[in-house]
Amino acid sequence: MSVPVARRLRPFGTTIFTEMSALAQRTGALNLGQGFPDADGPAELVEAAAEAMRGGRNQYAPLAGVPELRRTVAAHQRRRYGLEVDPDDGVQVTFGATEAIAAALLGLLEPGEAVVALEPTYDSYGAAVAMAGGVLRPVTLHAPDFALDLDALERAASGEASREAGGVAEDRGRPARILLLNTPHNPTGRVLARAELEEVARICRAHDLIAITDEVYEHLVFDDAVHVPLATLPGMAERTLTISSAGKAFSFTGWKIGWCSGPPRLVAAARAAKQFMTFAGGTPLQCAVAHGLAHAERLTRPLVAQLTANRDVLARGLREAGFALARRSAGTYFLNADAAPLGVTDAAAWCRELPHRAGVVAIPAGAFYASADTEPTLVRFAFCKSPQTIAAAVERLQGLRPG
Repeated sequence: MSVPVARRLRPFGTTIFTEMSALAQRTGALNLGQGFPDADGPAELVEAAAEAMRGGRNQYAPLAGVPELRRTVAAHQRRRYGLEVDPDDGVQVTFGATEAIAAALLGLLEPGEAVVALEPTYDSYGAAVAMAGGVLRPVTLHAPDFALDLDALERAASGEASREAGGVAEDRGRPARILLLNTPHNPTGRVLARAELEEVARICRAHDLIAITDEVYEHLVFDDAVHVPLATLPGMAERTLTISSAGKAFSFTGWKIGWCSGPPRLVAAARAAKQFMTFAGGTPLQCAVAHGLAHAERLTRPLVAQLTANRDVLARGLREAGFALARRSAGTYFLNADAAPLGVTDAAAWCRELPHRAGVVAIPAGAFYASADTEPTLVRFAFCKSPQTIAAAVERLQGLRPG
């Protein structure tokens, strides 16, 4: 007897990350697809986790998260951004940012309501909106510059620009309920500038949008880029639920410790859903992350330097291999390159052949758009690997050079 997947999830299938990482394992290819480092983060966080385990911190955490992590999140927001957050009612610890996003949408969204997001979108967004019974209303950032079209954003917020989203729910053109904003932005590497965010804030206020901000790469920005949380702009603190996590900042993606913070009424909505998902766990890891976040600036500085160097080596190698580079990555783990100069017309098919041809795995950027035809020759590469892995991948990719 077959058990069909629920209709609301059928459009999403298996994630591209699962598929491409499995392909990397089968072929032994270098995995520049999924965004995880190939080395652990700071040893002092490992020791902090072990110390918490030895000290008996091995049972359920409180639903909201261990008190020291909640206090540290609040202190981080105050120290780094000047945001005042209540560590008890204004912080909710989650199993990674992905759960925080899903819990926020499940707790805040009514069936049929629209969520505006910039596409390309991280692939969990559409599925989380669908599970909440909502409609994803994308605003497209086009390569190579990935410029934000503020007029398109306003039309999406007002309901003037609407579409049917994957057959999940009919978008009736009503004003949107939520803006799901990701900056630093995966997969484009864009870090939205203050001037852009001021306009985004204006649109949120004008259309009474709740903002859910995915800021998991907040510590990983390069060159002269500056991450500006939307919640710091006028009129936004009271309408913004800010989401972040430890996985990317400290290179412990398998720990899956994330959090949301903001006004208690928004945190309470996410908590109401979270309690019936995973309730609480990862207690000793939460304790270790509290130590890491208290020292975030010191601990992330070497990683940012290494990621910047990796980005530059990979970008130069891709250019020499014949790719056309999209906008310079200002943050995250990722850069995008156009494979059209190599004769590629279908990046998805090409990426499935790449491990066999060159021993490298990458992700077709079309997987992050509502339609894969939007950027059919764009490829996302992750540079959060060791310098040796990046150098080896560049050498292999340069074997693809035409002529």
